[in-house]
This record gives sequence, C-alpha cells and structure tokens, in this order.
Amino acid sequence: MMKKITKYICLTLLFPVIFSCTDLEIEGTDSLIFGDGFAGVADIQGEIANISNIIAGGDLGNQDGLYALNEVSSDEYVVATRGTDWGDNGRWLAIHRHTWNAELQDIVRAWQRLNSITINTTGVLNDKSVNTTGGDVTQLKAQASFYRAWAMSWILDMWRQVPYRDVDLPNSAIPEVFTGQAAIDFIVADLNDAIAGLPSVSVGDAIDLKSSPTKASARHLLAKIHLNKHVYLGTTADAADMQVVIDAVDNITAEGYSLAVSGDFFDIFSPSNDEETIWWSPAGVGPRIWPTLHYNLNHPDNTGGGWNGFATLSEFYQLFEGDPDTNYVGDGQEERRGWVPDAVTANSDNLGIGYGFLIGQQYEEDGTPLNARDNVGGVPLVFTKEVTKAEYTAPADNALLETDGTRMFKYHPNDTGGPNRTHVVKYRYADSYLMKAEAMFRMGGDPLTMINNLRAIRGASALAAVAEGDLLAERGREMYAEGLRRQDLIRFGQFTRAWNLKDAGNPDLQIFPIPIADVLANPNLVQNPGY
Repeated sequence: MMKKITKYICLTLLFPVIFSCTDLEIEGTDSLIFGDGFAGVADIQGEIANISNIIAGGDLGNQDGLYALNEVSSDEYVVATRGTDWGDNGRWLAIHRHTWNAELQDIVRAWQRLNSITINTTGVLNDKSVNTTGGDVTQLKAQASFYRAWAMSWILDMWRQVPYRDVDLPNSAIPEVFTGQAAIDFIVADLNDAIAGLPSVSVGDAIDLKSSPTKASARHLLAKIHLNKHVYLGTTADAADMQVVIDAVDNITAEGYSLAVSGDFFDIFSPSNDEETIWWSPAGVGPRIWPTLHYNLNHPDNTGGGWNGFATLSEFYQLFEGDPDTNYVGDGQEERRGWVPDAVTANSDNLGIGYGFLIGQQYEEDGTPLNARDNVGGVPLVFTKEVTKAEYTAPADNALLETDGTRMFKYHPNDTGGPNRTHVVKYRYADSYLMKAEAMFRMGGDPLTMINNLRAIRGASALAAVAEGDLLAERGREMYAEGLRRQDLIRFGQFTRAWNLKDAGNPDLQIFPIPIADVLANPNLVQNPGY
C-alpha cells in the first residue's frame, strides 16, 4: 500500500529537485515517487481517507495556514502581540498588515499541503490505481476529482498558478503549471466528473454522509469557481458564468437544502443535522474557539482557558444591527451577532461564554464578573470595541493588550460534543444562496427579495435597496469566520483598502508569493508580481 506522502517529503516531490527535507528514505511501494514508472495506488479507499485527513488537519484545518491567510488578512480578524503571546516572529501581524513575504510559514505550508492533495488525488485518478479494501471505485474516484478541484481552486485563488504533475511521466519531467482559463477548465472538468459520480445526498439524509463529497458540495464549488472566474481572468463578470452559478444553486435547492429557521443560526455549527450543512470536515473545532477566548474563560475540557489572540475590528462589528457598544441580551441585535451572558443570564448551559461577538464585561457561569490575569493587575475582563495597539511597547500595555478587542466566533465550547468535537462546516446553503443573489445582481437583476428573506430569518430589518456594498456587507454578516472573507473582499475590490492597524496596499497583494524553493525547482512557475 502506498505510504502517506505528506509524512516525509516536502512539496518539491512535484519537481525534479528536493530541498531541505528529512526522512527521505524511499521504498519501492511508494509508487508516486519511486522510479520512472508509476504503478498506481493500491488502496484507493485508504488514500481517500488520507486526503480527507489532510484537509481536516494541520495547516488546512486549524487556525493558521489556509484559515489565517483568508481571515486574519481581512477586516474580520487582527491578532495583536499581547505581551509575549502571539508574537511568533511577527507572522500574525504580517498577515493582517499584508507585509508577508515568500518565506512566511503560513504561505509555505498552505501551498505545500494543497499541492500534496493534487498529487495524491492525481495518483488515485490514474487508470492503474485499484481498490483492495472495498468501496465503490467510481464513487471513490469521483471524491478524488472533488478533492483535487477543491485544492486546485484554492491554489488558483491564492496564487493564480496551479502546478500539475502527470504521474505517468518520468520524475525528471517538469510539472505543468495551469493559469487563467486553462486552470479553470481543468477544475471545472474535475467538478463535472465529480457531479457525475458522487451520490445525491439530500438535506434529510444522515449527517455522516455529508462529511464526504456529494453532488451538492461539487455544485457549490462549481458555483464558487464561476462567481470568482472574472477575478481570476482579470475581466468583468460574464452573464453566462453567473447563470452557471444560479443553475448550480438551484440544483442544490432542489435537494432540499434551505436557510436555517429563525433562532437556529448557531446550531448550524453544532454536530447535528440541519437545513444548511452541505459539507463538513472531521476537523477539530478547538482552533475555531480557543484562539479568540481569554485565558480566564474556562471550560472543564480546557483547564488552561482560551488563548487570547484573535479579535475582530470595530468596523466589522458595526456591520450588524444592535447596540454599537454592548451585546447583552435585549441590546437590539440581530441573531447572527449572537449575545454575551451577563450576571443574570450566565449559567452552566452557556458556561458564561457568549455566542458570536463578545464585547464588554465577561462573567463566570455563576454570574461573577471575571477579571484579567493577576500578572497584569487583575483588571476587569472587559473586551473593548477595538484593538488599539498592535504590540507591547511599555509595561502599561500589558493590561490594555490583554483585554483589547471584541472577540468573534461561531463554535461554542458547550455545544454537543464539547470543544474537542470534530465537525467544522466547510460548505453551507447560506453561502450558496448569497452566491445566487450576487450572480443575479451581476447580471443586472435585483436580489432585494432574496436578501430581505435572509435578513428576516436572521432577525434583521429589511433593506430598502441592495447595492454592491450591501451584498458584501451581507456576506460578512452571514459568513464571518468561515474562511471566505479575503476572497469576498477581493471580488468586491476592497481587499487592499486601509483598516484598523493596516494601511492601504498595492493590488499585487491580492495574491500571495510562491515559496522560493518551488520557483527555483520548477521553471514553469514564475514569481507573482510585487514579490
């Protein structure tokens, strides 16, 4: 059986030169990289499980890597250096301020992991590959087509250059690099293959079936590729592409998926069946909880409390209806903004920890007001509206930095399964729904009815009209902290504007630099402009 490639060899397995890797002993069973004759994957089912684990773990599943590059780089999150915490050689501030370079570990590791999926899936899809442990080979290969399209779509989105190795060619062959329309065509072909071979899983089917690719998840990605296609090509939105978006979403709707009913917004992120979840990953939810919670917001399964890092920007918090300064029950907030338990509403069910946006005084589950840590003076644990300083410069900054910034998250530590559950929502119907509304808008239609329908369900007042900025704001209110904000800001021309602790930047910053080792290894890769 083929060994897990990503255990012991770096991304340059795609290229004829290998740089700075360890544990490089290669056995004859490692058919993807052994010799000049690819013998095929001997256990397709096992390799598909391996690929699912790659997506769920490490730099594709936790709070850094892929997630950080698409969230911390946006107006949704800033990670200040709180004393000595979250310094990490400046990586978090570099992501937020758009001052990264080609050696930033989040860029390198996300690139490597995504490309490892493309090579692994390409091996699975080869005619020589067989299955020895059961399972429907046609369906398993359709899953591989989806996973390859998923990885390649992120590579195209973030780097605009997509390496591809034909595993039947000698290892000395230089991998191709797809760009622009060629990359889009390759991804779309994979998605069409996936749609043809994947099962139809409707909204009422068992939740476990949605942890693997389905027709609905492939159609969701097909819609997303066409919605962003004009960005990748440097053109304007084409009506034919927008129609593909609408048709794909209509097909998802036909399988029964719909918007969660009023009052159930945060239940979507609990491991239970709901109207919205199209595809979820068996990734741990801890990296969606602990990075933002303060050290003293405790839970029995995490006795060290939160990690006190991620905070949102005040301007993002102000997108939501409700009192601009507090978020306690009854402050006029829409459902998606969540709420903060106070001395009366804090209890064992919520652990004293709110949902959505945490601002103001925080409480124990018995209603006792919490303080910050003793080593910063034990000041009241009051989360401010904004992070006012990026990093420590004087002793007086300790207490300020420890409590600075509104905290934002969707996965609650006391939901079913607790904070150690493995259920991260990757695709959900609200995103599909908003993609359709945007496609209608870009075709010259008026999505006001659709947007107000969503807002009514979420407890927000109706809009009088919908302009481009309203669509972006609605996507922010609905899809925050789900790894989409960078892509949305770029599509609406807002990614390089200034926001808190970040100056306006060059348009070149809309895509990331390719890791240096890979540019050197493959002459078909050209470093992106500005780097």
